[in-house]
Amino acid sequence: MSPERAGVVAIFGPTGVGKTAVAVELARHVPGPVAISADALQVYAGLGALTGAPSAEEQAILEHRLIGHVPVSEEYSVGAFGPRAHAEIDGVLAAGGTPIVVGGTGLYLRAALTKLALRPPVPPQVRERIEAVMVEEGPEALHARLPEASRAAVAPADRKRIARLLELAEIGEPPPSGNQLWTDHTRHPTALLVLIREREELDARIDTRMQSIFDAARAEVEAAEAAGASRTVRSALGYAEVRSGDLEGLKRRTRRLARRQLTWARKLAGARVIDLSGKEAAEGARAIADALGERAT
Repeated sequence: MSPERAGVVAIFGPTGVGKTAVAVELARHVPGPVAISADALQVYAGLGALTGAPSAEEQAILEHRLIGHVPVSEEYSVGAFGPRAHAEIDGVLAAGGTPIVVGGTGLYLRAALTKLALRPPVPPQVRERIEAVMVEEGPEALHARLPEASRAAVAPADRKRIARLLELAEIGEPPPSGNQLWTDHTRHPTALLVLIREREELDARIDTRMQSIFDAARAEVEAAEAAGASRTVRSALGYAEVRSGDLEGLKRRTRRLARRQLTWARKLAGARVIDLSGKEAAEGARAIADALGERAT
């Protein structure tokens, strides 16, 4: 595999690390580049600031697909996303181009790259019951009910993941393991790149970005509320903080997410780690292009 014939390029990393900027720069090094977003929330229309979606300027340089195509009032799942992502990737490859899959959300990245074996659906009554208990008792109380292994892997304030683990337990499904994410073979030859930065630098980047997008994100949240935001949208990272005007809370929660993502990303088997500490996006893109060239030798 080389920059001239790169196959699928997958870029993963914590929020704020600069994935989109690197993907845009990488477009200069590979043939027929098209970015495929693998983010559970960037699929929603009208939430570009809140979700860190590519700007209009970035999309003018590098075409991005699977962004902003779902109304905020609708629920959306990885089961719906996977086939769409497969079709986009296959189409780009068939045209001789290079799909650059950018995530985002680990499960969505896996769904885009592999034949994801989905869990059986959770009955609505189970989901509603757990959601009601979550509201009544709070995430910390439910976190304490999880098995020890699950408690260690999930933050006590992570409402969405705690609820998901309880739903799986309710229907007799075992919790997923971190390594399980990449036991499936990728559908196409794929170069998996993980972007990282030193913690202090990443925290500073997150704080700067949250400060810069807060007003736009607040307008987006207000519009989403007026449109009847779905359960998934309302549980989005930062939605509650933006709605209540809690900028510092938004920064803290985003930094915590980034640390969990960074820990998870470092453990991805078969991934090439690109350290962007103190570097610009163009340097990261050149490092990826060099890595693609090495895979061909």
